[in-house]
Amino acid sequence: MADKKTNEICTQCGITYNASEVKAALNTCVCGFHYKIEPMLRIEYLADKGSFTEFSASLSSLNPIDLSGYEEKLTDAEAKASMKDAVITGTCTIEGKPLILGVMSFNFMGGSMGSVVGEKVARALLKGAQEKIPVLIYTTSGGARMQEGIFSLLQMAKTSSAAAELSKAGVPYFVMLCDPTTGGVTASFAMLADVIMAEPGALIGFAGPRVIEGTIRQSLPEGFQRSEFQQEKGFVDIIVPRKNQRKLISSLIDMHQIEGRSVS
Repeated sequence: MADKKTNEICTQCGITYNASEVKAALNTCVCGFHYKIEPMLRIEYLADKGSFTEFSASLSSLNPIDLSGYEEKLTDAEAKASMKDAVITGTCTIEGKPLILGVMSFNFMGGSMGSVVGEKVARALLKGAQEKIPVLIYTTSGGARMQEGIFSLLQMAKTSSAAAELSKAGVPYFVMLCDPTTGGVTASFAMLADVIMAEPGALIGFAGPRVIEGTIRQSLPEGFQRSEFQQEKGFVDIIVPRKNQRKLISSLIDMHQIEGRSVS
């Protein structure tokens, strides 16, 4: 009989089951609900075993506008997420095919995009352009990191410019939108991919539903800004359950052959 301490209750359907079952199902419920999942667990199920090599690992945030208490928030976030900032980037293979992979963490200050996140994403995109390797980024973010003021907003232009360089080089760029992907990340590199995928039920938008309702003073339709709604409106190409993502990404790499270079 399972220890009660290991039980989880699904916030979507209310079913109670053992936490090990949740992990074995890639942090998803039998009802199809997708829990948030941390970067290293994503990398574990996506990348070929032992193939992931991190780069830009030494980058860490400063306090560019001397905001009181920001250093303490960064220290707390680093301890909570076990990361130096809200994204990890590296090279790997998926079914033997080379890939540059970036994975964001909502546990690090809500996945907010400050100078380091913008720099690491831009470096990943430019590395893909230079080395002719496809790029995949998993996004989850509340938007720009306002503790860095204008420096956080500049990351939107930086990452968008890097995505344009990748496109100019003829290298495929894929994005997986995860719950939630909002604000400045949505308004920049998250929506510039050749193929925009999303996990089921993910909140995707710029401003959140409560802000929009407060602005227009009208009730929003059920499921507003969720993956399924965004696919219906043309902002998302395909919704991909977690268990199917590795196979689909491998197929996408095959379908998007890079001129002058074999990716298989």
